[in-house]
Amino acid sequence: MPQEIVEFTDANFDQEVLQADFPVLVDFWAEWCGPCKAIAPTIAEIAGEYSGKVKVGKLNVDENRNSAMKFGIRSIPSLLIFNGGSVAHQIVGAVPKANITKLLEEVI
Repeated sequence: MPQEIVEFTDANFDQEVLQADFPVLVDFWAEWCGPCKAIAPTIAEIAGEYSGKVKVGKLNVDENRNSAMKFGIRSIPSLLIFNGGSVAHQIVGAVPKANITKLLEEVI
């Protein structure tokens, strides 16, 4: 994982995401998910481009079921953009980069 991408877990989710001082993009994914792998390079690009403005990280839904259930994740990849501790936007599926950056620009 590139160093700009944080690994979120059930254990660190509150501190890393909900209590963050700036917007957070969380990629809910799983190892076996083809579309998750397809969107991974896009997430890495966004992490680099928005470094210092948005915290970007991934949460493996198989290993962190509590966080996935808490936010009603039923399809992956699901991208949630948090701002001020609550969900500002949700994107489901492997979407073009422009769709993600447009929503990020609304919260930064």
